[in-house]
Amino acid sequence: MSKPMKEMMVSEYARKIGGVEEALVVSLRGVDAGGTETIRSGFRAKAVAVSVMKNSLAKKAFEGTALEALSPILKGQNALLFGELSVVEVARDIIDLIKDFPEIELKGAVLDGELFEGAEGVARLSKFPTRDEALSQTVSLILGPGRNLLGQVKGPGANIAGLIKAIEKKLEAGETIAKIG
Repeated sequence: MSKPMKEMMVSEYARKIGGVEEALVVSLRGVDAGGTETIRSGFRAKAVAVSVMKNSLAKKAFEGTALEALSPILKGQNALLFGELSVVEVARDIIDLIKDFPEIELKGAVLDGELFEGAEGVARLSKFPTRDEALSQTVSLILGPGRNLLGQVKGPGANIAGLIKAIEKKLEAGETIAKIG
């Protein structure tokens, strides 16, 4: 391949991954054409691209980006998965797909510049909370003490209101109220 052609491909790869900060790398070697299309269409429906790139050119395109951490694992036939879904969700989905397509090899993933290498790394990544889950947990942690304080403040008032209601019912029923203690 000529040098201008390589430069053109590197710039196309760079355009394709521009702004991508997290991605997953798998090998689909051994998966038949029908299986590959099933995988691609499933991810396409979730706005996730499954892109096969020439390793040496991909490494050049990744230079200076968050995906540069993936360079050491780009060996052999690879597919890069990236898109609107969090890489955590993509990792969960690809691990589910391995049940149907055991030929899929998990090479690794990158999240916040950190490389999660191999099947173990991707499995560990899949257990992370997604951004939305982490935000939800954070909000719960922030609101928890306030909720507890509100319960503490509201509790005695509710007890007094309950006592007054019980006294009122006794008086309406014509019963007397005896002083206790």
